[in-house]
Amino acid sequence: MLSIIQVISAIVLVVLILLQERSSGLSGLMGASDSSGGGGVYQARRGAERIIFAATIGSLVVFVGLSLVQLLS
Repeated sequence: MLSIIQVISAIVLVVLILLQERSSGLSGLMGASDSSGGGGVYQARRGAERIIFAATIGSLVVFVGLSLVQLLS
């Protein structure tokens, strides 16, 4: 049962990471600005972006916790 929950949390974590729209590709790594006109990597998160970010952190905590429990048992 623990393994099934861990797989589900891993899938949710991957989906949440993919939903986060940050600059991608080599242009993002080189520091080129994206099409939204934002100048830097550090921007304020608003609305759905903030919810997705918080859900990603929560999912990460759940996944790591389940991994540690499975490792120790």
